[in-house]
Amino acid sequence: MESRVELFARIRRDARVRGLSIRSLAREHQVSRRTVRQALAAAEPPARRVPARRAPKLGPLKGVIDAMLLADLDAPRKQRHTSQRVFDRLVDEHQAVISYSTVRQ
Repeated sequence: MESRVELFARIRRDARVRGLSIRSLAREHQVSRRTVRQALAAAEPPARRVPARRAPKLGPLKGVIDAMLLADLDAPRKQRHTSQRVFDRLVDEHQAVISYSTVRQ
């Protein structure tokens, strides 16, 4: 599988050397016409947008969790919080309505 940079280079070369139209370039390289236009406009493909991830339910509790884990740094290994224990404390002490998998991650 070739990279998008290599694909863009092939599209640009075919357009320059063979003088193919956007539609024929799209058909030949099996991409959309939009992709062909992007390749002709710039040698580098546009960077992918990374969606900003949020933690709306866990956000207000992050300070509490960090405090628990910082306190565990001085505790003996057997007395440190597991993810299950952190989850239990959040539910019991802070009435958190979150799932265990959210806390574990």
